[in-house]
Amino acid sequence: MDRQSKHGLPGNIGIPSELKRADLSGAPGMEVMLSVVEMKPGDQLPLHIHHGIETAYVLEGGMVEVPGKPPFAMPTGAPIMALRDVEHGGFTVVGDKTIKLFTVHIVDKGKPLYDWIKK
Repeated sequence: MDRQSKHGLPGNIGIPSELKRADLSGAPGMEVMLSVVEMKPGDQLPLHIHHGIETAYVLEGGMVEVPGKPPFAMPTGAPIMALRDVEHGGFTVVGDKTIKLFTVHIVDKGKPLYDWIKK
């Protein structure tokens, strides 16, 4: 069953559970957000950008697939970094394992966390 994302996108997507949010000291207009994202088999993370930097650590790895390419591993312990306005995501979780990420976003305050890319 599809669910509506609080981030503005319908469908089966990994929804972040926000743990903490705070202003970034010394950088007016920026904030830091810590969250955990769980993506079950069949969940998608559509192509998107952030208005700042996203870093992540894979707590529990699994397999993902980008359209037109073979599945590949997102291994436990892998670091991830996406720079400001760089398109990333665009995959579906495949296989039988739920992927769990710890994420840190350092982003422009007041802008949406995700800007979804439609292609």
